[in-house]
Amino acid sequence: MSDKVKIGLIQASHDVDGSEPVEVHKEESIKKHIQLVRDAAKKGAQIICLQEIFYGPYFCSEQNPKWYDSAEEIPNGPTTKRFQDLAKELNVVIVLPIYEREGIATYYNTAAVIDADGSYLGKYRKQHIPHVAVGSEGYGFWEKYYFKPGNLGYPVFDTAYAKVGVYICYDRHFPEGARLLGLKGAEVVFNPSATVAGLSEYLWKLEQPAHAVANGYYLGAINRVGYEGPWNMGEFYGQSYLVDPRGGFVSIGSRDKDEVIIGEMDKKMIREVRDTWQFYRDRRPETYNEMTALLP
Repeated sequence: MSDKVKIGLIQASHDVDGSEPVEVHKEESIKKHIQLVRDAAKKGAQIICLQEIFYGPYFCSEQNPKWYDSAEEIPNGPTTKRFQDLAKELNVVIVLPIYEREGIATYYNTAAVIDADGSYLGKYRKQHIPHVAVGSEGYGFWEKYYFKPGNLGYPVFDTAYAKVGVYICYDRHFPEGARLLGLKGAEVVFNPSATVAGLSEYLWKLEQPAHAVANGYYLGAINRVGYEGPWNMGEFYGQSYLVDPRGGFVSIGSRDKDEVIIGEMDKKMIREVRDTWQFYRDRRPETYNEMTALLP
């Protein structure tokens, strides 16, 4: 296995108005993203991550039961199967964030991880679920309406090219899971997101480089672009990026364009940084018991 691995991050606008049926949203978005995955593979990407709930708008802007119909089982749903075939064809690893339904009506914000031979390796379910207003029009990140908190812990997936962890959007504000991913051996962590200017932009290039430095791994942050109707609650400001374990930006995307961002990770740098900054050696978990207590 080579120390050098090319990472592809896909950011895209959503081109269908929210008033359209769920099926229209999914089919148009899936076609668009299949082409973007192909473009990333042509540019040499070996591990490719799509944006949060890639096959539709960020429907959590409103609270509408219509969007429950967009959820699928993982791995038995059609979208996971379709991208398993694509991963095998292109010999790439795909991190695939979709809306998951389990059983009759239990819903999660999930990312499936598909290996380069098309095999399904497992899934991560978003742990931290926001419920945050944006602006004065009644829109917001109303995610507790749509998702239960994740219940699968913080898995790390041993893919053909690297050990991969996943954190989803709002998770990035919580350092605990980011540390657990490092403890479990992640070499690169992906954070597919949907976040708008005026709320989170001042944090976008602070928190995730800090996670990369504190935990000694690469981190790929993905954000969609554009405005989505009929809500238009804000600009999804793109700027997807790959950051290295020293906090340096390897590559970064535009603010407003559909784009494949390619960056190279070097596993030798991970070892060099961890040898220099022995954070894992010097941590004191036996002193952290208060973190699990209910403090005021």
